[in-house]
Amino acid sequence: MNLIMVTIVFIGGIAVAIQAGVNGGLGKQVGVIEGAFLSFLIGTVTLFLMMIFFGNGNILQAAAVPRWQLLGGVLGAFYVFAMVLAVPKIGVAASLISLIAAQLITSSVIDHFGWLGMKQIPIDGKRILGFCFLIAALFLFTRR
Repeated sequence: MNLIMVTIVFIGGIAVAIQAGVNGGLGKQVGVIEGAFLSFLIGTVTLFLMMIFFGNGNILQAAAVPRWQLLGGVLGAFYVFAMVLAVPKIGVAASLISLIAAQLITSSVIDHFGWLGMKQIPIDGKRILGFCFLIAALFLFTRR
């Protein structure tokens, strides 16, 4: 099961890299905010259709969840906006290494403290060394 999940996430990573380039080009053509909006709109329609045909949950339960759990859409919109803005200026690779560094550092802090109801996984020396390599990679990818 873990191999299947890792494979799905790996393919998702490929999709994010392609999405960054596609959205960056879209933003150059139609405008940054407009490009982000179009990306989200098409994604929303896609997810709506997936929910209709394949969903097995209950969307009406959204009224009962803690309000902070609904912030994912706002955070996702900011992510798409940031990528549409940054990719044409610094490129896909530099944008993604910045994204990955931020994701790994932030998610490690979330794990360390067990925030958002996650399992607590302490930050250790290996992770700190990994952060240093990430920052070095970010520097190397963005240096001209």
